[in-house]
Amino acid sequence: MKYAIIIPDGCADEPQDSLNGNTPLQAANVPAMDEIAEAGVVGRANNVPLHLPPGSAVANLSLLGYDPNVHFTGRAPLEAAAQGIELGPDDWAVRCNLVTVEDQIMCDFTAGHVSSEEAKELLDLAQQQLVEGPLEFVPGVSYRNLLLYRGATQAVPFDRDTRTTPPHDLTDKSVTEDYPRGPGSDLLTDLMSRSIDIFADHPVNAARRAAGKLVATNLWLWGLGKAPSLQPFQEAYGKSGKMITAVDLLRGLAALIGWDRIEVPGATGYTDTDYAAKGRYAIDALDSTDIICVHVEASDEASHEGDVAAKIRALEEIDRHIVRPLHNELRDRGEYRILVSPDHPTPIRTKTHSHGFVPFAIAGSGVERDGLATYDEISAEASTLDFSEGWKLMKYFLG
Repeated sequence: MKYAIIIPDGCADEPQDSLNGNTPLQAANVPAMDEIAEAGVVGRANNVPLHLPPGSAVANLSLLGYDPNVHFTGRAPLEAAAQGIELGPDDWAVRCNLVTVEDQIMCDFTAGHVSSEEAKELLDLAQQQLVEGPLEFVPGVSYRNLLLYRGATQAVPFDRDTRTTPPHDLTDKSVTEDYPRGPGSDLLTDLMSRSIDIFADHPVNAARRAAGKLVATNLWLWGLGKAPSLQPFQEAYGKSGKMITAVDLLRGLAALIGWDRIEVPGATGYTDTDYAAKGRYAIDALDSTDIICVHVEASDEASHEGDVAAKIRALEEIDRHIVRPLHNELRDRGEYRILVSPDHPTPIRTKTHSHGFVPFAIAGSGVERDGLATYDEISAEASTLDFSEGWKLMKYFLG
């Protein structure tokens, strides 16, 4: 039996006035996803308990079959794992965005999708001028970077009560009430504030300003946590797996559960990603694993930008270049199951992640049709298949 999981990140949404009351999933031309729905079952899953942040870390942990109430420690430790960074028992990882804040408004949580090379230059300066002792900035991809606090040699200022706000939750909003709070927050806020002065006239920002691009005004620190302890997926579910993604969060989660990670040329984690390449690499991986999981960030990024047309385009590209060829290949091979599900909703209206149920569709060997014919939020609401604890869906999917 071969299994495939396709995660169109953040694709669950609300009815849109601009789409005559349809959601983006309803409005998009996604015949391959609809075919899975018609051939199998449609249902709903709630991947994020209300008391946990509705971000991709919690949601994907749940979607891959791990109870977030037990295993979630923070987003940044997952991204550290993606880079092969080992965290000791007293170490903390902190997510470090480069952002554009003007007049205390979060104009862009990506600093205009600053390049990885530009980000490294800015973080090198931050390392030289802002920190000492147990603190270390670690460049990542584009605006997504890390700050490590090595706590073995001195008292750690953070604990579970330290609260931070993801910058993508603040798009076009005031940030004045959303700086870090609780233990260790003074340290984080001080670094964020002091970064403004050292970045202002940096050559990277001068060049971006001259080119008419957004500048990286400062650091935004959030998502901190200690290393989680996750049972390998092979032990928990008896299956091997491989992950295709362009996002460090999913790379790290894969590493922690013992899945191999497949790097696809042209995969960007944005709407310009190479969808067809992801589809080809997924098919090629079937010979060497039980489960292939393809995560696509593009639909979530479109929501963060409030771009309904881009979200529809992303869904149609996922359908055409990933879902269709992968489903065809699976059927040709014999026994299989395929799951399509986002991690969490990301409404166009709010431009940020939210709590709530997401629709899923499953088809394949041993899956009896339930009579629902389309893959979307409305179809899922009509289903009796309901996982209020989303992490339990994995066992159902694997059969």
